[in-house]
Amino acid sequence: MLDALKKAVKEAKEKGKPRNFTQSIDIVINLKDVSFKDPKNKMKQELVLPHGKGREIKIGVFAGGDMAIRGKKLGLQIFSKKEMESISKDKRKARKMANTYDFFIAQADMMPLIGKALGPVLGRRNKMPVIVPPTAPLEPIVEKLKNSIRINTRDTPIVQAIIGNEKMDNDKVVENGMAVLNAVKRKYEGMNVLKSVYVKTTMGPTIKVI
Repeated sequence: MLDALKKAVKEAKEKGKPRNFTQSIDIVINLKDVSFKDPKNKMKQELVLPHGKGREIKIGVFAGGDMAIRGKKLGLQIFSKKEMESISKDKRKARKMANTYDFFIAQADMMPLIGKALGPVLGRRNKMPVIVPPTAPLEPIVEKLKNSIRINTRDTPIVQAIIGNEKMDNDKVVENGMAVLNAVKRKYEGMNVLKSVYVKTTMGPTIKVI
């Protein structure tokens, strides 16, 4: 699998036409013989990539007081209780916020309000916040999230995840891809679930791995 993935990543880069932006590289894994009628078979998890996604990650923080101040110093977008209440009254704003940010962090004592005001919007997008105590250091949490991806099969036998971009070193992209493949294998341990695997750049051709 490793050699096939190396070859496919190299080919995906070579066959992709130059664009006026840096294209992401995705891995697409088609599964077989998995029944999603059983909720246990759905894959829903966060995975830390060895070399990150190769693009800027936007993180929103629901906080007040000292945590809000520390979050601003890290360049994070802060949402106060007042702002949350305002956004929750406008579905369009709530959807826009949920789609704009990759991850959210929440001060623990704000979770009841978040669940009530924004739970449905964030929950559907698998973006419920990482809950932290008010005094917790934010730096290690932010660093971890910057290198994380979310995998969510929902009701479809497909795992698609970003594993880098076209400017990243091939070996790093491949290591990220193997991390996703290994996560799938761990989830369905003992089952032969890999139907096919592909890699592709954002606007480039789909290259078969297996």
